[in-house]
Amino acid sequence: MTVITRFAPSPTGFLHIGGARTALFNCLFARHHGGKFLLRIEDTDHKRSTQEAIDAILAGMKWLGLESDEPPVFQSQRADRHVEVAQQLLANGKAFKCYVTPEELAERREKAQGLLAQVKTGEGSPEAIQALKAEANALMAAFRSPYRDGEVAPSDDAPYVVRLRAPDDGKIALSDDVQGDVSINAKEVDDLILLRADGTPTYMLAVVVDDHDMGVTQVIRGDDHLTNTFRQIPIFEGMGWTLPKYAHIPLIHGPDGAKLSKRHGALGVEAYKDMGYIPDGLKNYLLRLGWSHGDDEFIPTEKAVEWFDLSGINKGASRMDFEKLAFINGEHLHRLDNANALDLLIENAQKEHTLSDAAISRIEAAIAVLKTRGQTIPEISSASQFLIVERPIDINSKARKKLKPQALEILGDLRNALNDEETWTSDQLETLIRQFCDTRELSLGQVGPQLRTALTGGLPAPDLHLILFWLGKAESIGRIDDVLELMNTNI
Repeated sequence: MTVITRFAPSPTGFLHIGGARTALFNCLFARHHGGKFLLRIEDTDHKRSTQEAIDAILAGMKWLGLESDEPPVFQSQRADRHVEVAQQLLANGKAFKCYVTPEELAERREKAQGLLAQVKTGEGSPEAIQALKAEANALMAAFRSPYRDGEVAPSDDAPYVVRLRAPDDGKIALSDDVQGDVSINAKEVDDLILLRADGTPTYMLAVVVDDHDMGVTQVIRGDDHLTNTFRQIPIFEGMGWTLPKYAHIPLIHGPDGAKLSKRHGALGVEAYKDMGYIPDGLKNYLLRLGWSHGDDEFIPTEKAVEWFDLSGINKGASRMDFEKLAFINGEHLHRLDNANALDLLIENAQKEHTLSDAAISRIEAAIAVLKTRGQTIPEISSASQFLIVERPIDINSKARKKLKPQALEILGDLRNALNDEETWTSDQLETLIRQFCDTRELSLGQVGPQLRTALTGGLPAPDLHLILFWLGKAESIGRIDDVLELMNTNI
């Protein structure tokens, strides 16, 4: 049997971080078993579904590398098939026409609320209060239509909905791959609506029909859908269809343990992309957010496919830890191949700067080290600013304090030594600086600060020999000359 999973988002907004994790788990499970990962866009809510949201979901999945093995299925395009199944359920007695009006259902709820309000007053005998409470509970229980057992329609042209005839008694049981054996009393499930009064199918029906027709063998989704599953099982049974296996995964909570919301920070995948996280880093973090493989933290995609199994999913809710996300992203960023890291850094830097060809060349020469100097793309972009700025560079006030007359005299001598150097490699430059210090009996602390100031203007940067090597001889000498001329003019 081919394992088939699906991710089924509703296009009413961006690709939520929780949805991205669900898609990841489904994709990894399918890949691990050599199966198929499918995508279904559940766009039956025409008022809330938008093309913009569909595009955002598809773009987010493509960015994460979670593209489906077949073209997306759009639920709204399958309405005729959903209606066909509802008619089959009617024909085999598993569904019925219900003529209870929305007004009658509203009246039922209002009556229940009124009875509960009476109970809260505490007026009356204990027996009377208990009777009121029992009546209210009966009205608020899962709705069982009077038409389920063949009650006659109020008129030949009375409007109706088609409802599933829920099981009369017993249990609805499920052996869940994460939650274990779970069940509810059948009487807790209402006669759910399959077709509305206008003949359109409901979400509950559409999901079951689509899962069956797509051949889905494993449903992996949030545990907030567990109640839906108990309502959907009777539809499968009514059609005589084999149930897929289910795995209901705990939701993601914020750092404070509350349900993840906007107040905790970014929710959409696109926002994490904009903040400078990379796909492999975000996927690795989401994988570890509720799933584990021993003590492994850094998990490349190929290992995730090899190791992923539902037994590794925790039952408890996971909490977002943004520091850990940054750490894991940094580990992937540090291992990213230089070409990709360079493209990402340049793209980010160009949001604020117009990069010259020379600046791009300097970044390219430094990328192997730069990519290790941050945990996100903006952080390594910030670390590359000393390579981007154009001459004459600005010297910040703190750095200017290091340009005392004696320091400038030493800088002038070092400038001449650098200018005479013909072998411009990082190793040779490191040797030159050390020999310069030794010959003059100076410490690096007496030589380095003013050189760093001249080369970077006080911007963060790594070791001096690396700065000199990446800038190149002409740029390095030019920046030193700029500072010497500036300071001599101001003396």
